[in-house]
Amino acid sequence: MNSPENSNKDRDWSVVLKDGVAKTNEPVSSATASTGAPTHRHEPHEPPRTQMPEKLYEKRKAVHNKRIDGPFRRFKWFVMFVTLAIYYVTPWIRWDRGPFAPDQAVLVDLAHRRFYMFGIEIWPHEFYFVAGLLIMAGIGLFLVTSAVGRAWCGYACPQTVWTDLFQHIDRFVDGDRNARARLDKAPWGPKKIARRAFKWSIYLVISLATGGAWILYFADAPTLFQDFFTLQAPMVAYATVGILTLTTFTLGGFMREQVCIYMCPWPRIQSAMLDEKSLIVTYKDWRGEPRGSLKKAKKDPEHFGDCIDCNQCVAVCPTGIDIREGPQIGCITCALCIDACDRVMKDIGRPRGLIDYATLEDCREEALGHPAKPVWKTLLRPRTLIYFGVWGAIGAALLFALGTRTHTDLTVSPDRNPPYMLMSDGSIRNSYTLKLRNMESRPREMVVAIEGLPGGKMWTDTIGADEAAPTQSFNVPADQIRTVRAYVVAPKDATSREFTFRLTSQDEQRETDTVETRFDAPAGGS
Repeated sequence: MNSPENSNKDRDWSVVLKDGVAKTNEPVSSATASTGAPTHRHEPHEPPRTQMPEKLYEKRKAVHNKRIDGPFRRFKWFVMFVTLAIYYVTPWIRWDRGPFAPDQAVLVDLAHRRFYMFGIEIWPHEFYFVAGLLIMAGIGLFLVTSAVGRAWCGYACPQTVWTDLFQHIDRFVDGDRNARARLDKAPWGPKKIARRAFKWSIYLVISLATGGAWILYFADAPTLFQDFFTLQAPMVAYATVGILTLTTFTLGGFMREQVCIYMCPWPRIQSAMLDEKSLIVTYKDWRGEPRGSLKKAKKDPEHFGDCIDCNQCVAVCPTGIDIREGPQIGCITCALCIDACDRVMKDIGRPRGLIDYATLEDCREEALGHPAKPVWKTLLRPRTLIYFGVWGAIGAALLFALGTRTHTDLTVSPDRNPPYMLMSDGSIRNSYTLKLRNMESRPREMVVAIEGLPGGKMWTDTIGADEAAPTQSFNVPADQIRTVRAYVVAPKDATSREFTFRLTSQDEQRETDTVETRFDAPAGGS
């Protein structure tokens, strides 16, 4: 066995450095270069290293996608219009809930810990409804992904919607793809500065409207809107609008495809959920390869495929990828490349579908000459049906819980220190804190009764002991919780036992709620 001394003799210790970079790629010891020197050194057992990049990331290349028209582009227009309309208009919709509740249709009332959505009101103790909706949203994304790939990313994701909107602003101000590319390369001058200032001003207005619309969901929209521009709104409102304006302006205006490719974790998650039976935007290489120009294809039609290498699919892509390189993380499944390719195929007299929504399994079958499977058979497969079943079951459970819930609720908290008190007449008293919840938008009369405690009576801080009785009546304000300090007394021979508080609303609904609690007494009675 060679000793370390003999091993070191076999190494080449001569390294010539120039500006801190090793000029040789031969095996050398790391001790021969200064610490931190960007050398190409390697150990004898390692293969020679290639040229190290000077930067750890590639500089962003601006994506100037071309305008295209087609069914998928029109569908994107429709989705963008609907989603933006919902976002900007919803806070202004009114909904009559009576004189004791806010009239905003959708409102997250943090001050009073309420969530209103049209005729539905969610209280803090009913957060399971919100949790259920979030679970449904997650499973819905799984369902969409397993069925049609990243359709959420391509059409309804907020980053996609606002990026699409900003790209239309680019076309409006700077022109289509070639004009924007020329303007980017042009030196800065009065014309370029004016165009950039005008376009970025539109970006800023849209971003400000985006941030401003968000805060309107958390307070009465007309009131907050007026307070905001008269500088009377809370500071948190201005801070929130400022942050959302900055993020919308930056992410939608300047980072666009970088958010989808590098920042967003969802593409990685979705990639793991796709399989060979998922409908995705696919280039049918068996039909398109080898590529060749239209002139070459006419001369030798047997040698070339349908793809004439026009690059229109790349030109219209909002993330700048080439779908012909296969499925990749930059593809958001917006299908604009399908519109572009179908138009080219129509112009040159070849069948559409060179780029199409297809499964990898169907592509293999088509390559063998077999007919493609109908779309409905592709969608109705066990995986999507299971997702849909779980999604539907959760939705049905939430609707059932929403339809059967009462608007009356009782919470009981017994005092534990001391657990009981002996009164002068020998009777035994326990203390409780009752919370009577009225979830209606009107005041209600409610009766609290004691059940299962023989001889038990109750009074409160506002009802004297001389008026103690097994039942007491309370007026609970609209959409509020009334806290009652209750004292329950039992005869001196009472023993520790479980008993029940029953709350009953005194209206036509006669809603009830019961809570079982414990009455403590001395062991063996007094």
